[in-house]
Amino acid sequence: MPKRNLLLALLAFAALTNVILADDFQPNQSELQLPPPEGAIVLLGSDTNEFLSKNGQEINWPLEDGVLTSTRGEGRSNHIVSKLHFRDADIHVEFKLPKKGSGNSGVYIHGNYELQIINSTGKKKLDQGDIGAVYGFAPALVNAGKGPDEWQVYDIRYTAPRRDDSGKIIEEGTITAWLNGQKVQEGTKLGEPRSKYHPFRYNTTDYLKTIWEKQKQSSVGPVFLQDHDNAVQFRNVWVKPLDDQAREYQPEN
Repeated sequence: MPKRNLLLALLAFAALTNVILADDFQPNQSELQLPPPEGAIVLLGSDTNEFLSKNGQEINWPLEDGVLTSTRGEGRSNHIVSKLHFRDADIHVEFKLPKKGSGNSGVYIHGNYELQIINSTGKKKLDQGDIGAVYGFAPALVNAGKGPDEWQVYDIRYTAPRRDDSGKIIEEGTITAWLNGQKVQEGTKLGEPRSKYHPFRYNTTDYLKTIWEKQKQSSVGPVFLQDHDNAVQFRNVWVKPLDDQAREYQPEN
């Protein structure tokens, strides 16, 4: 087979594989606080907290009975970041909006792509700022959000963009996501980050700058939980790597 035809065949197979992975991804969201699946790495559980501040230090978010509460910081940037770094993965996050305020928060995958958390109860026409959206990329397919003071659940299948030696994206990433039993994203394409407010670009730190440089080389990075001036609660957060690239990040001395 000529090299060009072989390359096209491989690309077609890769695209088909991604579609199959997305189509097969249908997590059980009928109950909350289910045990993590085999191979999952728990980041937040009843006796586990594997998050750090954006300076790589102990977090200042209150932790009680396995529940973290987002705590306001300077310029809405008191985000927390996972010790675990990964490439492709399934990500599970349970959260609850506060009774007061908009409930604005989010799950920052690799610090670049935000699955939006906010109170969008009753909204008919959804935009990229509503719950279920990938902020800056795509609104939710349906409004699956619940109201304040109810536990909700995201399950996300994430494929990281691939970059060349110069850091340029040569293969877009994807997100397929379920929220409260409904599919809200399906194979949404992810190119370069589009928001200047994400953790690697707004009020960032030396700790995060180093992570970002390594991430551009490897497509391996952390997940963040967002501070946006609202006391959103989180529990039962885990990541199931889909390849052999996951590891705990160790800063170089």
